[in-house]
Amino acid sequence: MQEHPFKIDWLYKKGSGTLNEDAYFLGDRMVGVFDGATALNGSLYEDGKTGGYLASRLARDTFRTGNAPLFKLTHRANRRILEAMQQRGVDLRQKENLWCTSLAVVHVGKDEFEWVQSGDSLILTIDDDHNYQVLVPDHCHDLETLCMWRDMAVCGTPAIFENLKEQIIAVRRRVNVTYGSLNGESEALDFISRGRQRLSGIRHILLFTDGLFIPQEDPEDGHQLDMLVERYLSGGLQSVYRYVHKLQISDPLCHRYPRFKPHDDIAAVAISTTP
Repeated sequence: MQEHPFKIDWLYKKGSGTLNEDAYFLGDRMVGVFDGATALNGSLYEDGKTGGYLASRLARDTFRTGNAPLFKLTHRANRRILEAMQQRGVDLRQKENLWCTSLAVVHVGKDEFEWVQSGDSLILTIDDDHNYQVLVPDHCHDLETLCMWRDMAVCGTPAIFENLKEQIIAVRRRVNVTYGSLNGESEALDFISRGRQRLSGIRHILLFTDGLFIPQEDPEDGHQLDMLVERYLSGGLQSVYRYVHKLQISDPLCHRYPRFKPHDDIAAVAISTTP
């Protein structure tokens, strides 16, 4: 990528867990981020790896080493996740057992870029006038759960995560029914978004997992993408991260800013055209 008229920035931070289940890659004209989602049955595999960790790596490596159209690579990544689960004897009958990953991948051509996306990993463009566009409308499939979390925090409910475990499982069972994620199911491909866009007028292309979202007090307010873009333009991905991390540190119990853990994993890549 560095041979081309682009500048690449990236950010990779582990959250509160033992592993960073997110993944990213920087290739020749192609970059991507992947957000692995922990299987809710608690199973671990070789060397203590989670299903989410393995899913994001399988998808990343498929794109990083593949030479095919983006949608074909997405299909291939989904199949590899299924095969890996079958080899390890995962019970595929329950969705909460399945390894999952979202993805956002961009391939930059001479005059346009191609993209593919699934789940809550987003692609955002910023033009020469600092206006931004999210290529796929952000759909928070955890909104109902986070609103319940908010209300429990207000009431002083202890052990909120444990109290919401059945709700969290119920949401996971709706994957590839009401929202998408690569988890080996053929239905995952029905939730893939993809397209092409002209590079003319585009100054930055951001790809990021949901760990880079700015914490908010009311989940119903939607993600503060205006603030994210403002922070990015003033100081790059590190500036966004510092602000996110500062808010998270101020709320270690996740009561003011409803979220599932104090710090989420982050994988982010920024492609910027050189003036």
